[in-house]
Amino acid sequence: MSLQILILAVGAACCLGFGFVLQQNAAQKAPLSDFLSPRILLDLMKVPRWLGGIGLMVVGMALGAMALGQGEISLVEPLLATNLLFALMLSRRQTKQPLGRQGWTGLGLLAGGVTAFIVAGQPHGGTATSNPLRHWLIIGVMVGLALLLTTYAKRSRLSSGPALLATAAGLLYGVQDALTRVTGQRFAEGGMAEVLTAWQPYAVVALGLTGLILVQSAFETASLRMSLPALTAAQPLAGIACGVGFLGDRLRTDAGALAWEAAGLAGIVVGIILLGMHPAMPCGTKQPERTPALQTAG
Repeated sequence: MSLQILILAVGAACCLGFGFVLQQNAAQKAPLSDFLSPRILLDLMKVPRWLGGIGLMVVGMALGAMALGQGEISLVEPLLATNLLFALMLSRRQTKQPLGRQGWTGLGLLAGGVTAFIVAGQPHGGTATSNPLRHWLIIGVMVGLALLLTTYAKRSRLSSGPALLATAAGLLYGVQDALTRVTGQRFAEGGMAEVLTAWQPYAVVALGLTGLILVQSAFETASLRMSLPALTAAQPLAGIACGVGFLGDRLRTDAGALAWEAAGLAGIVVGIILLGMHPAMPCGTKQPERTPALQTAG
């Protein structure tokens, strides 16, 4: 792994983590009638804090796209999962909570899991599959799972709904990352003309907007403790599945390496959960009554 990829991926994680906290601070004030509606984006555009969070998210996505253009998605995605560390860092400044045993354990598991997966798996590039059926099968499974989770989330809006929506958004963002890498490859091969005549860039935009609505709806109805861990855990798993499934990413497959890779992924997920449920994460809940319009104060 080159230092440049590491800097780009960690920089992206930093911007994403800070951006998610600012977005949730604003989205929790949105009217409940905006749940799973594009109107939530129109209402939130009136809130400076949310716009700042979106700006950081856009920068993070741009840095992530640059990292994906230079490294395998199976390498970059675990590094992007560290965005939760930066979210916790900003949240700690707001809540004044110490890390404590839970925080340090989660930090160690997340960092150790990322390191174990990368060192054991040694992700490297290979030949991407040209079988369109394989592409659509993997993408279809991810999008189908996201649709199923969203359907169940609508029935349990204020209980498990936020976690389900965040998981669905994470799956879509993982697919988006994979298609972003494909788009970058097409640009390198044939320039903008090659990009505009392909379906992938339009799918990237559609997935991004859909994921954004799901994330803001999750942020609107629950605290970061309920939503951000699920989002952060689902995205790298979906991205790695796409990378290995059809982008040609290769991982070591001997028994010892597979064991450490599985342990690394498990460490990442458990670390994310511990950090996401940390008392430093804002725990404000949605009020049952909400004014029809957002306050414009940041």
